[in-house]
Amino acid sequence: MTWRELRSRQFWRAMLAELLGTLILVSAVLGASVPGPGDVTGGPMYPAVAVGVVVVALGHCFGEISGAQMNPAVTLSLLATRRLDVLRALVYMAAQCVGASLGAGALYLALPLKTTADHFVNRVPIELNAAQALGTEVLCTFQLVLTVFSVEDQRRRESPEPGNLAIGLAHTAGVLIGARFSGASMNPARSLGPAIITGFWENHWLYWVGPVLGGVLAGVSHEFFFARSASRQKLVACLTCKDIEIVETASMTGSSLSTVTQNAMRAKQANKQENN
Repeated sequence: MTWRELRSRQFWRAMLAELLGTLILVSAVLGASVPGPGDVTGGPMYPAVAVGVVVVALGHCFGEISGAQMNPAVTLSLLATRRLDVLRALVYMAAQCVGASLGAGALYLALPLKTTADHFVNRVPIELNAAQALGTEVLCTFQLVLTVFSVEDQRRRESPEPGNLAIGLAHTAGVLIGARFSGASMNPARSLGPAIITGFWENHWLYWVGPVLGGVLAGVSHEFFFARSASRQKLVACLTCKDIEIVETASMTGSSLSTVTQNAMRAKQANKQENN
């Protein structure tokens, strides 16, 4: 991404979409986690339904603006597979963390009893250890990000499948799987916001390492093994910082790599001449 793009209105619209989207996402999840009358908790069902529904809604609101990532683990998986450049990824993650903090702060101010804010924080249950919780976060985030990449692959092929619904259901499934074992964060920003508000940082590292590791593994697995355009040449192009799009186009069309490269060079030269 060039500095010229950094000064564009579209870039800052995308950054604002990530901030606002993460704010709404975290607010919805934390609000659903607050105990009901008589301090009775609703278990994982309320947060699971809340996160699934709000992800579907936010996908429709911000999907065409920023991709509605709203999760540093998703952003880093896109960066690892070179679907996103470094500068945009850093700005997105900063916006996501700020949005999560603002969302957690807004919910905290709205609480009649501040002690109930303890339910906001992801923590390792007493009967488990950090390694078990870490494994749960890796597993839950892996299935989530794998769904995200699969949906994006279908969208590039103009598939009519309801992608936002699939991503929302993947969030719901992740919470139902891991809520009792780790809190099923699957989102470092979601864990960061409540940690800042409440000051509870015990085992906070695993809510970054687990989701990021699971997300990157899912992104790499899909792009280079399960995707329709997956190939050894595509993996080599990623590792050697070459143009992945050219290799991907050759894999999809069945054309030779040299032919696609020549066509891409002609297209770039034609665009330069039009701009001049």
